[in-house]
Amino acid sequence: MAEHTSKQLPICGVELGAGSPFHPRLGDLALDLAKGGQIGVVVDLPSDSAKSYHLRLPGGGGDWRARADGTTLRPVAVPVRHVTPQRRDVVYDARAQQSALPVTIHHEDGGTSEAVLILTPSEVELLHLQLAQLIERREKARQREPGAGPS
Repeated sequence: MAEHTSKQLPICGVELGAGSPFHPRLGDLALDLAKGGQIGVVVDLPSDSAKSYHLRLPGGGGDWRARADGTTLRPVAVPVRHVTPQRRDVVYDARAQQSALPVTIHHEDGGTSEAVLILTPSEVELLHLQLAQLIERREKARQREPGAGPS
């Protein structure tokens, strides 16, 4: 399966106050405040022929329209399935006394995004101990496998 980036943009660091417009793209999920927080898939965008966003319930069903200025719409974050480390070097910032581990975030919709896991020295030590335990358990499990010889 080819990797692809999630359609939904992460909303970290975005401040959306009352009336702040959100301009979703076709196929995006959007939460509509005017419909009591109803979530819909954007199936049509405002244009010369359509003066509003057209939304539909995910999986089909009820349709509705939302203001073209986007003031009643909010982004919907795609849930995370799991996170994996990237095959890139970690970075240690001595001044900040923290480490940065590049990771890939795998979303439930099949999309991926990249981020950095920031770790304090004590978190690095904890992770070191936890990984050492996992490596030891894996080695013990491999030794118990039938026909397994020394590795």
